[in-house]
Formats: sequence, C-alpha cells, structure tokens
Amino acid sequence: MYFPVTRGVLRRKVADVKAVDGVSFKLKRHETLGLVGESGCGKTTVGRCILRLYQPTGGQILFEGEDISTFPEKKLRETRRKMALIFQDPYSSLDPRQSAGSIVGEPLKIHHMAGSLSEYNDRVDQLFRRVGLDPSMKSRFPHEFSGGQRQRIGVARALACEPRLIVCDEPISALDVSIQAQIINLLKELKEGSRELSYLFIAHDLSVVRHISDRVIVMYLGRIVEVTKSRMLFENPLHPYTIALLSAVPIADPFLEEKRDRIVLQGEVPSPLNSPHGCSFHPRCIHAIPECSQVIPPLRKISDGHEVACLRV
Repeated sequence: MYFPVTRGVLRRKVADVKAVDGVSFKLKRHETLGLVGESGCGKTTVGRCILRLYQPTGGQILFEGEDISTFPEKKLRETRRKMALIFQDPYSSLDPRQSAGSIVGEPLKIHHMAGSLSEYNDRVDQLFRRVGLDPSMKSRFPHEFSGGQRQRIGVARALACEPRLIVCDEPISALDVSIQAQIINLLKELKEGSRELSYLFIAHDLSVVRHISDRVIVMYLGRIVEVTKSRMLFENPLHPYTIALLSAVPIADPFLEEKRDRIVLQGEVPSPLNSPHGCSFHPRCIHAIPECSQVIPPLRKISDGHEVACLRV
C-alpha cells in the first residue's frame, strides 16, 4: 500500500510513502493472528487493506478463496457481512448522536438481517448480553458509558452480522489495565464460542499478544521480519528487532527485571518516504554486515512454522 505525496497547486505526485511493502501471510480459520510492531510500521494499514477500507496499490487479498481486492462495490458489500473491525479508540469510534442500541443494530439494518422490528430488538438485546451489557442500557448514549463499556458496544457492533473475520485494531490500548483484561477475556470467550471466527489482532503490547494469539507476525517499516507461533516467539526469538522488542517488555518480578539485559536500539525509525536500501532494519542493527545494506532479505523457513527475514539467522 503506497500513499502518494503531492506538491504544488496542481498536486503533482513527487514520491510515495511505502506504508506496506511486500507483506504476505495466511490467516487460518478459527485462529488469532497477532500483528505487532512499533507505531508507524504499517499494522493498521494492513488491517484496513484487508477490509478494503483502503484500495491496495498492488497484490491480492484472498478471502475464502476469492480475491476481494478486485470486487466492485455491490459485491464487496455482500462480503463485508463476513468481516468486521473493532476500532482502537472507544471514545471517537461511536456516534455521539446515536443511542447504544442504534449503534449495535445499525449493521443489521444495513445488511437487512432482521425481518421485523421485534426480531431486530431481540437481536440487539442478544448482542448486548453476549458482551456482558444489560439490554436496558441500549437507550443510553455513548457519553453515558465508561471506556470499557464503550469498547464492549464496539465489540457488539462488530459481532452483529456474525462475521468470519474480525480485525482488532489495538482495541485495548486506550483502556485502563484492569479493563484491558476484561476485553481480552471477552474476545477469547467469543472466539471459543464460534468455530468460524478468526481474529487479526493488531497491537504493540507483546504481553497482550502472548495471551491471546496463536501465531504472531512482527513488522518493521512496512515489512514482515518474523512469523512464528506465539509461544516460540517468546522462547526463541530470532530476528534482532524481535529480540529488542521483547527486551523492552516489563517483568513483574523486580529482581528479574534488574538482572536482565535491555537492548536499546540506536537511532530513529527511518521514514517510509525514504526507506533504507536492503534490509530496512540494518541502520539500527548491531549484527548488520555490508551485505545487509544491499539485499532485501526474504522470509525464510527456519523451522516448522517459524520464518525470519534476516541474512544473519
């Protein structure tokens, strides 16, 4: 996904911001796939491309065997019944002029999934109960709910059409720690109750990703640098960037926290407007060799289910 950079009165294109470049992965049915990396690495862009909120610059998006990147608007609307998005900010993602019940029930109206008013009300009540909210609260407006309750409304809205895929775009980063745990446990319970549901869970908090994900993708500057099972990522990280990320995860035990080695990356994240040649991480990598600045490392299979994009691994 490239975003054009324009200048002048005529808005002439002068460059491209390569937000996502050469990203390819598979998401299995009934799987939670974590997508992690620091801010600006392209995580949200990947999720929005999959949902076709952005039209990708190139490539394919295969959903249940069909390339939805070429779908016309009418056919795309039918496919979107099977996909949903949970937004990052529960404060700005809900319409302040709509009641909670109207927000949750809106997808049912759009996709004509309720034959009568009584069926519509029953479905909305059921969705409220699924996310742990009292249906009597559906006449309230977003400002009358706490942050955690607002995010539950967002989850209920995402579940309205019984989707196969939900893209969770950092759904807990704006919440208190205790509320974060409630939302994560809610998402896990909802997935366990459905054999069809899959999550693409976008986050920068590795502790949360470890708790909820089956597999994890690590991104850096628009590219995938490591893909592996969640447990393996924490037990045997291989890419230098992944190792540095894990060294920054806080440990509850103060004695272990004091003894461990913390890796502090030098320099700043390069701009996607002018990405480094070769491996995008090589300007900050302590293991870099001259070849790293010339060759873009492909994802290589190191072991069963473990792929790494690094010439030194």
